[in-house]
Amino acid sequence: MGCLIAALPESILVAGCQGLGWLVAALPGKRRHTLRANLHHAFPEKTEAWRRKIALEASRRSLEMVLFILGSPYFSKERLKRQFSVHEELQRLFRENEAAPKPTVVLSPHLSLMEANTLTGLLYDGKLPPMGAIYRPFDAPGIERWVKQTRERWGLKLLSRKEGYFQAVDMLRKGGAIVVLFDQNAGNQGALSLFMGRICSTTELPGILTEKCKARVAFIYPERRGFMRSCIRGEYLDVPCNSDAVLFASNRWLENKLRSSDDVCADWLWLHNRWRNQNSPERRFRLEAKRNLLPEQMASLGLTTLPRRTRYFIRLPNWLGDVVMALPLLRALRISRPDAEMTLIAQPGVLPLLERLGVGDRFLALPPKGPAQKKFYRGLREEYPDVYVLLTNSWRGDAGAKATGAPQRFGLVRPGKWRPFLTHSWRMPEDLDEANIHHTRVLEKFFQHFGLRQALDLQPLNWPGNGKKSAGLNIGLICGTENFPEKRWPVERWRELMQTILAVRGDAMFTLFGTANDVAIANAVAEGFSAKNIRNLCGKTSLVELADELKGCAVVVCNDTGGMHLANLIGVPVVVVYGPTNPVRTGPIFEAPHVIVQPPGCPPTGGAPLAQLPEEQVFEALKPWLEHR
Repeated sequence: MGCLIAALPESILVAGCQGLGWLVAALPGKRRHTLRANLHHAFPEKTEAWRRKIALEASRRSLEMVLFILGSPYFSKERLKRQFSVHEELQRLFRENEAAPKPTVVLSPHLSLMEANTLTGLLYDGKLPPMGAIYRPFDAPGIERWVKQTRERWGLKLLSRKEGYFQAVDMLRKGGAIVVLFDQNAGNQGALSLFMGRICSTTELPGILTEKCKARVAFIYPERRGFMRSCIRGEYLDVPCNSDAVLFASNRWLENKLRSSDDVCADWLWLHNRWRNQNSPERRFRLEAKRNLLPEQMASLGLTTLPRRTRYFIRLPNWLGDVVMALPLLRALRISRPDAEMTLIAQPGVLPLLERLGVGDRFLALPPKGPAQKKFYRGLREEYPDVYVLLTNSWRGDAGAKATGAPQRFGLVRPGKWRPFLTHSWRMPEDLDEANIHHTRVLEKFFQHFGLRQALDLQPLNWPGNGKKSAGLNIGLICGTENFPEKRWPVERWRELMQTILAVRGDAMFTLFGTANDVAIANAVAEGFSAKNIRNLCGKTSLVELADELKGCAVVVCNDTGGMHLANLIGVPVVVVYGPTNPVRTGPIFEAPHVIVQPPGCPPTGGAPLAQLPEEQVFEALKPWLEHR
């Protein structure tokens, strides 16, 4: 194949790279997604048109690199000397080193014609220092022999990454040079660091060799001059002989090069996912590495927080109560993955509340079912989400997640369910009894399956402001429920409770809350009471306004409904009446004062009609708040 490539006219090779490069960059697939996502995350400030232009050229040059690797061993010396050269500045550095040899660690970045660096011995007329290159041996003996023969032709010695470390140290101590392919995807053996604003795993080998041998650090790289043509350049890196300093400085050097011009940017191998080290599904919800240099690098860059460049899209449930019960997981994820930009997708009404609470970075309103929703999901492809977490349990939501192109889609699968559009799932054990575990704790197990180790913070969230205070004792009442009539305490019981309270606290102000669907119930509860004791806000508040009003209440008495969870979330005491539903599973989760009241004889997990709950029992639960202003 190499002989054929060397024999073909250059025009055919150029046309092949252009055509196949266009296919890689344009046709849907994993490669195209990686290519475009890498550019999108690295250059969020650029236009999509610019990123597509760079993606197309990078695809073509990647194919050119493959052809050059295969064909260049069969190029004649004359052809190599015509198409490649050593820059005058690099020649000067070689002459200075010849006069005063000094150990040098040479970094070679992943540019398309980086294999041309091996031609230096042919192209430079002077004497080069002993040079070795760390490489990863191939398992196939034939390929291994071919690689060594072709790369060692001009004096470079290949040193196995498995056994070549001591050879490299010996060569450096004799004044030689060791070339290391500068890698931002060093797996678990690398150190967590920042590159282009994103967390990566960078090889520490150059820094270790530099520090051990008191070597200087240099970059060698091909400056592109045309198709399979380059001028090999080199420059020293002004950095102390310290391993961490070498890692930080070399990353910055490459970042500056990639930002210096479109031509250099397109020359880097964007088809490779350099940032995939923290992508393993089993640890997707935490950061983990052999060494974590992020605090030191942030300090060197003057950063107080990590850039949030890893895109987590989180589809929240439809009901307010379910959203609130999921918030502890979002808080834990924020701590566990501080590099995550969390985009929350939810029903339009809940988004202003989430934005006010500051629990996410971006907030997207889910359109109604139908064509608008399908268009919405397809539009998210241009956002290139890395992870899509579904806290819903529907095929429609799963299909929407797939339409976004997110390569990892996580969800919880209950026994007997099938969710084929997920890429990774936690299958709930059949022996897990949801009746005896809180829903938030079930979600915690789901997140832990994918690596979360952060303990849940169940302290209430701070709500801006102190709420709307009234002159007397302000008691909030939520008498309706949006989706389950059996959860409603009867109207006559609410009226009896209010009358009993007024008998001991005549200054009590009852503020009624609820949705537009609860207006009839709230009106029936309020009928006949003096205006000085009643404020009926049912159906008149947004969720943000509801939270403002709830914050001003001394206590809220309510059914098992979303408003109860909201009050508990912002630290307002609640007295909740439970009958048919299960407070163990859906009770208040935040560590704010709360009392669960159930009908006499009701099991702890619910199951009794609320009509059997007398008002005296609720009044007894309320007494601590009635006795204090």
